[in-house]
Order: sequence, then structure tokens, then C-alpha cells
Amino acid sequence: MFEPIGKLLGEWSTELNVWSAVLRVALSMALAAIIGCERSSKRHSAGLRTFIVVSLGMTLAMLTDMYVYGLTGKSYFLISAAAVVAIATITVNSILFSSKNQIKGLTTSAGLWAVGLIGLTLGAGLYTLSLIGFTAILICMAFFTGIEKYLKNRSNHFEVHLELAASTDLRDFITTIRRLGLRVDDIEVNPAYVNSGLAVYTVALSTDSPELKKYKTHKEIIEALGTIEYVSHIEEITG
Repeated sequence: MFEPIGKLLGEWSTELNVWSAVLRVALSMALAAIIGCERSSKRHSAGLRTFIVVSLGMTLAMLTDMYVYGLTGKSYFLISAAAVVAIATITVNSILFSSKNQIKGLTTSAGLWAVGLIGLTLGAGLYTLSLIGFTAILICMAFFTGIEKYLKNRSNHFEVHLELAASTDLRDFITTIRRLGLRVDDIEVNPAYVNSGLAVYTVALSTDSPELKKYKTHKEIIEALGTIEYVSHIEEITG
């Protein structure tokens, strides 16, 4: 593979030696730290140190496999494969559901997995590919947030966390939202509040009215529903 950054640095950087290993480890920590800072600045559970450790671990795994390959001439890459499986397991287990049925940590988990892959490519000495991947991941995580929120706020389908004064108010609520031009796709009793005495539901809604689709955002619709006297609390469930 053509490696322009490696060619610029010199032949030593593409070979496996002490100084190339130091360079790859340092780059792994630096790139992961930048993405980790972005996550930490938004108060996500996995922050600076987590991203650095994940990337560093993957880099060391690949360096070890490269060393074994240099000694034996056999490219099994078992340690790297095991590291990928381990990171996948960790990221899946870090995805949580809140009491309001909100998925928490999905983007951060995907980011950890992607940063781990950057660590692998750095360990293999693919500096250019690593830099391209790092740039793409950082752009997705840092700069696409506003676009994603805008698209979600304008979509025809959304879910809300609904708290009513009493369970008997659910029928009136459904009647009201249908008159407003909304369709109820699904209603579930929130299991986190069972036997608590609270009437709490997760409601999936769709906008049927052409006027709502054209002029109203989810935030405006939810603010209007929140003014109903028997609605104690309502908010959109976001990923």
C-alpha cells in the first residue's frame, strides 16, 4: 500500500523498530485524546482516558502481532482479532437504557470501537489511513450533531416519555392528539414505573396533518401537549 506519510518520515517509520513503535504509540494516544476531549466536553460517560486506553491497547495488540509475524513469517494476527472482539464487547455493554427508555451511550460506544480500529491501523504503520479515518470520525462526532438534531426534529415519527396525572387520562390524551393531527403508533407502559402509582408511558407518534409536517417541529408539538392540564410531564425520547 502506498504510504505517503511514511515515505515523508523515512523508511524507519514503516519498519518495525523501537522508534517506529514509539511513534505509533504516541500518535495513537494523541489522536484518541482529541476525540476523547470532544466526548468529555459533551459530558459523555466515556471520555479522555477511556478513548486513549482503547486506542493504545489496540495499537499494542497490532504491534505484538507484527512482531510475531516478523519472527515466524506467519500472519495469524490472533491478538489483534481478540482485541477487536474485546472492544466490541465493551462497547455493547456500555450502551444503557435510562428509566425513560432513552438509549444512552450509543454514539460514544461506536466512537470507542472506531478509535480502536484507528489504533490497529497505526500499529500496522498505516499512518495515512489512520489520519484519514481520524479526521472522518472527528467530523462525524463533533460537527454532524446539529444536522442530526435538525433532521430528527423535522421527522414525521418520534417517541415521547409521557407522565399523566392518572391512568384514566390516557384515553382523553389519545383523543386530543388525534384532533391535533397526530397518529398513535404504539403505547407502552414504562416498566421502570410499574407499581409506583404513577401513570407513565412511552408513546410512539406520527404526524398525519400536512400543516404539522410543514410548520411544526417536535419541540413545538411537545410544548403544546405539555399545556394539557392532566399531563404532568412530557419530553421527547432521543438516542
